[in-house]
Amino acid sequence: MAEGETTTLYEAIGGDEAVKALTERFYVLMDTLPEAARCRALHPDDLTGSREKLYLYLTGWLGGPPVYVERYGHPMLRRRHFGAAIGPVEVEEWLLCFDRALDETVAHPKLREIIREPITRLAHHMRNTE
Repeated sequence: MAEGETTTLYEAIGGDEAVKALTERFYVLMDTLPEAARCRALHPDDLTGSREKLYLYLTGWLGGPPVYVERYGHPMLRRRHFGAAIGPVEVEEWLLCFDRALDETVAHPKLREIIREPITRLAHHMRNTE
């Protein structure tokens, strides 16, 4: 990298393939872990659309191409999720799946730490019920 250039998290974790792997592992965990059952129940039986949207969102959120915004507009995440009753249990279950997927797909511990803090804040921001 030339002096003055920056690297995005998207690039640092391995780009498109890494985001695909993270997203895929996240949904496998959510679909199979008994301790994520309440979070899973908020999703449709077929996770294809959910998987695609999270992949597109994470791609841009991590500094890659803004593919989610190009396709769907501003994320407005709370608004888009308001129809789902997201309480503290669902938030923690979502984070359990995301944390495990992150640990399993992003090799560098510092990168995981950098990603984990804001994604945890974001997950708690999505809570809309007690």
